[in-house]
Amino acid sequence: MPIVLLAGTHPKIISTVLYFKNPSMNKILITGGAGFLGSHLTEKLLKEGNDVLVVDNYFTGSKANLEHLLPNPRLELMRHDVTFPLYVETNQIYNLACPASPVHYQYDPVQTTKTSVHGAINMLGLAKRTRARILQASTSEVYGDPEVHPQPEEYWGKVNPIGIRSCYDEGKRCAETLFFDYNRQHNLDIKVVRIFNTYGPRMHPNDGRVVSNFIVQALQGKDITIYGDGQQTRSFCYVDDLIDAMVNMMNSERGFTGPVNIGNPGEFTMLQLAETVLKLSGSKSKIIHQPLPSDDPKQRQPNIDLAKAKLGWQPKVNLEDGLKETIAYFRKIVA
Repeated sequence: MPIVLLAGTHPKIISTVLYFKNPSMNKILITGGAGFLGSHLTEKLLKEGNDVLVVDNYFTGSKANLEHLLPNPRLELMRHDVTFPLYVETNQIYNLACPASPVHYQYDPVQTTKTSVHGAINMLGLAKRTRARILQASTSEVYGDPEVHPQPEEYWGKVNPIGIRSCYDEGKRCAETLFFDYNRQHNLDIKVVRIFNTYGPRMHPNDGRVVSNFIVQALQGKDITIYGDGQQTRSFCYVDDLIDAMVNMMNSERGFTGPVNIGNPGEFTMLQLAETVLKLSGSKSKIIHQPLPSDDPKQRQPNIDLAKAKLGWQPKVNLEDGLKETIAYFRKIVA
């Protein structure tokens, strides 16, 4: 079957409509598939024998994340912005497209909101037309600065609707609203996961996230920057665990929509994380403190009882083992 190609580009970068090669295989679309999580998801789905179309505008994603997968004939790439409609054929859609770190989503906050909201509308419209199952990669940021700890899915959150993080927090909240309204109004087969802090190889070195920040600073011998007193907490899930949970959710029974928290319930202070990175990297960097950013949550820890019960999932990789793999990756790319 034909693949429409843009002249002069790599034969795996597609300009418009894609027809998957093998009609008997699962045809899976991943928006944001060249990003940190998207590239790991792409790798897993290809290993399972699926046909995968990666859609990305490469704002935060990178073709380098997928370079090792390009020889796979089941992979296709398309440069596309999800704020515009997309016309392809697919059985499943993983909607991951959106910058997910403050330094990136605050660069163009209006575009960030549009990516979450218009992107959701366009992908839901595609799912409706193709009768595809669609999964929304939502976020623990929908809980804001939580008053309930740890956070269960039933908690509605405490979010500032006009702060500097609102473009991302409220954009993801609105996307969830759209998913559930499409489910109620059009009986669309939806899945929603709320992703807590995730780390691992292929993180962007300049994404401003705490794990990548600490590792890069440690490897470069720079001061490790902790905001506030360092007693604010996060939970950290290794990327392989996260991807397993996401695929389990996509393949769960019809009618189970979520939302489902996905993350590692192990809770660590920023000071503990910094000290662990220093130990594992062998760095002599010093820890310094700076003022806490606006609307930065003081605690973040998932209640994963629902994921355990419905998906048969819980994380397997502990923080030290995951950090060793992540530090090894950053040693190769950070001078």
